Amino acid sequence: MRLRQTYLRLLFSMLFFALGTQAIQGLEAPAAFLQDSAEYSTADTTQLESPFMLRYADRLQERFTKSPLLITILYIVILYSIATLITLLIIILLNRSKIQREQNQKEYLLEEYQQLLMDYLFEQERREETLEDLSQVANNHMNRQFLIDQMIDLSINLKGEIKETIKDLYFKLGLERDSLEKAHHRKWHMNVKGFRELAFMNIRDANEKIIQSLNSNNEILRMEAQIAMVRLSDGNPYEFLHLLEKPLSIWEQITLHELLIQHNLKAPAFKQWFNSENITVVMFALQMVSWFNQRGVGKEMIRIFDHENGEVRCTAYEACGDMGLKMALPAMIKLYPEESYTNRLEILRSFAKVPDEKYLKFLKEVLDREEDVQLQIEATKAMENTGEPGISMLIKLMKSKSEYKNYQIIIRHVLDGRIY
Repeated sequence: MRLRQTYLRLLFSMLFFALGTQAIQGLEAPAAFLQDSAEYSTADTTQLESPFMLRYADRLQERFTKSPLLITILYIVILYSIATLITLLIIILLNRSKIQREQNQKEYLLEEYQQLLMDYLFEQERREETLEDLSQVANNHMNRQFLIDQMIDLSINLKGEIKETIKDLYFKLGLERDSLEKAHHRKWHMNVKGFRELAFMNIRDANEKIIQSLNSNNEILRMEAQIAMVRLSDGNPYEFLHLLEKPLSIWEQITLHELLIQHNLKAPAFKQWFNSENITVVMFALQMVSWFNQRGVGKEMIRIFDHENGEVRCTAYEACGDMGLKMALPAMIKLYPEESYTNRLEILRSFAKVPDEKYLKFLKEVLDREEDVQLQIEATKAMENTGEPGISMLIKLMKSKSEYKNYQIIIRHVLDGRIY
C-alpha cells in the first residue's frame, strides 16, 4: 500500500513537472526525478527539493485514493483497451491467414484449371473425362468464379472454333447461371462482373438489366453497361446511344471508339444521332463522322451550326474542317461575327484546314477588325495556307508603309518558317 502511494505521488509529481510547474519562481526540479524508479521507491521522499509540488501531489493522491468509483472506471477502461487490442490483433492475424489460404488455393486452382481446359480443348478423346473432372472441381462458388475467369482469359486470345468450344463448355457447366445471378445482383460491382462475363460469352438474357444500367449514377457501372451493349448488339453496336440520358464522358467516348476498332465492328451511320437531345452524344457522333470520314452528311452538319449549345457548334466547325467540307465555309462566315471567342478561333482553324483563295477577303477583314492576337494569328495562317495568292497579300500588308498595323509583326512571324 505504501509502495502504491509512493508511485502515485511520483506520477502526479512528474505530471506537473511536464506541464511546466517547474517554471514557478523559486522551484527546482527534484533530484529524485533523475533516479531510477526502483531506487525512488526505497528512497526517502523528503529528499525532493520542491515542497510546493509535493504538497500539491499529496493532495491529489489523497483525493484519488478516496474515490473508489474513479479507480474502478480507470480499471474498466484499461481492461477494455487491452481486450480491444487483443481482439483486433486476433482479427488481423485470422484475416491475414485467410487471405494467404485463398491466394494459395487460387494459384493451385488456376494451374489445375489451365491444364484441364487445355486437355478439353486439344485432346478430344479425353473431352468427356475432362468435363467430368471440371464439374467435380468447380463445386463451389469461389472455384466456379476462378473457372469463369480462366475461360474469359482464354476467349480473349482465341477465335473461331476453339472459342466456340469454350462457350459450349461454359454452358455445359452451367456457369451462365452464375453470370446472370451477378448481373441481377443488388451490388453494383457484382453487376459489373456479370455484364463483362455475359458480354464475352455473347449471352443476351440480361440485356434488359444492362439497358437499365446505361443511365446509372455510377460511372463504372454505366461504362460497363455501354461496353456490354456494344458487344451484345445484333447489328448497330451503338444502338444504345438512343437510350443514353447521362453525359457521355471523354473516357467513355474513347473506350467506345477503341471497341469499334479492336473488334473490327462495322461503323454505323453516325448522323442518326445528330438530333439527339443528349449533347454529348451529338458531339461524339460528329467526331466519329469525322474520324471515319463518312461522306454525304454535309447538309446535316451545317444544320448543326444553328444548335443552341456552343460546344456542339464548335465540334461541328472542327469536324467540317477535318473533313475538308468547303460547302460549310460560307455558313461559317455568316455566323462568325455572332460567335463566341472559342468558336471564332475554331472557324478560323477550319479555314486553315480547307484553304481557298475565294475567302481571302474575309480573312483580311478579320485581320483588320480583330484586336485579339490569337485570332489574327489564325487568320494569317489560313491566308498563308491558300498558297501564292495568300502569301502575296500577306507580304504586301507587311511591307505597307501607308499605315502601321499591329498585325504586321504577326505576319512576319507567321511567314517565318523557323517559327511556324
